[in-house]
Amino acid sequence: MLDVSRRTFLAMVAGAASLTLAGCGNSGGGGSTPAASAPEPEPEPLDLTGTWIAAGESEDSWQEIVIEGDAMTVNWVSDNGDTKALYWAGTYTAPENATDTWEWTSQNDTEQAQNALMASGDETKVFSYADGQISYDVTALGVTKTLHAEKE
Repeated sequence: MLDVSRRTFLAMVAGAASLTLAGCGNSGGGGSTPAASAPEPEPEPLDLTGTWIAAGESEDSWQEIVIEGDAMTVNWVSDNGDTKALYWAGTYTAPENATDTWEWTSQNDTEQAQNALMASGDETKVFSYADGQISYDVTALGVTKTLHAEKE
């Protein structure tokens, strides 16, 4: 019985060795080198530049956010886009790293806002990005509502 076990063991070792050696060969005749793995590309920082639309309850009016460089504007839009009134003109701080969420505090450009009847009088406003939307609070006539804008 011991002799059968030894033969079985030697057969398994020989089979494993032949499989290992067969895996080392290649058609070039030289030794095998592990395939170089390509480095993972660095994820890009979140890019929120462009135009974002916060649809309202009316089909012919909404708010529009435009982010360009380090500035952003938010306009009241009505008459199916024929009329625009400034609500916010301020700073925009872009994320430097890849992220799925982002929050920034925009500083109001009071010089632009001073002549706009529909503009916010706030010094700062917090905007946040998550799940494909920019969210922010809008106060008008004493009522505050959170709007959610999606990229156009």
